[in-house]
Amino acid sequence: MDAWNIFCDFDGTISTTDVIDALLARHGMSGWEKLEEDWRAGRIGSRECMSGQVALLDMDHVEIGRFLDEAAIDPAFPAFIAEARRCAAPVQIVSDGLDYAISVILRRHGLSGLAVAANHLRRLDSRRWQLDSPWQAAGCSSGTCKCACVERSRSDGRKTLLIGDGASDFCAAGNVDFVFAKNRLIGYCRANGIAHLPIANFHEATALLPLLLSGALTTAADSLPERAVA
Repeated sequence: MDAWNIFCDFDGTISTTDVIDALLARHGMSGWEKLEEDWRAGRIGSRECMSGQVALLDMDHVEIGRFLDEAAIDPAFPAFIAEARRCAAPVQIVSDGLDYAISVILRRHGLSGLAVAANHLRRLDSRRWQLDSPWQAAGCSSGTCKCACVERSRSDGRKTLLIGDGASDFCAAGNVDFVFAKNRLIGYCRANGIAHLPIANFHEATALLPLLLSGALTTAADSLPERAVA
């Protein structure tokens, strides 16, 4: 059985909604929508977009805590983590989201021990916030360079699995050994010949993981039935 490292996106992959978008919809001041529009049009990178959006958040510590208490994750994710640990496959959350939000949500679901690479949310005063990006890399416009996270893991000789759902995962998908893809990432992997399987949730990912680690999943998605799991 090959040894693997697992990299997993958070917003829209583990969480059932995009936490940042929902937070901005509730507590963002005017202007955050224009930044989102500019990012989607490719006029700015995600780090510039999020830095500007975080500066437009108007909330105190109690309000963000109340919001995060309502945030939901895929109910099968804890079982996936348990299976990954059973298989000795380390999981790192790699996200262009906020480390504080991710840590609070994971802790609420008993998953506080996971490694997280994400943007850092810094409180400036009672209602003002700033974005820091400790995981950025030269030449990358993202706050968290997922490709760099993957590259750092190669020193131990393990293969790499990415689990993701959208544009922030596109670059890294081409730099890993296999992908479990949701939503927009499915089409990207198909269009670029990236070895992957489409998943709808972590129930499916949990069932597929032992097959991947045993070497049974070695080609693109069309090597298996369209739905390999129930």
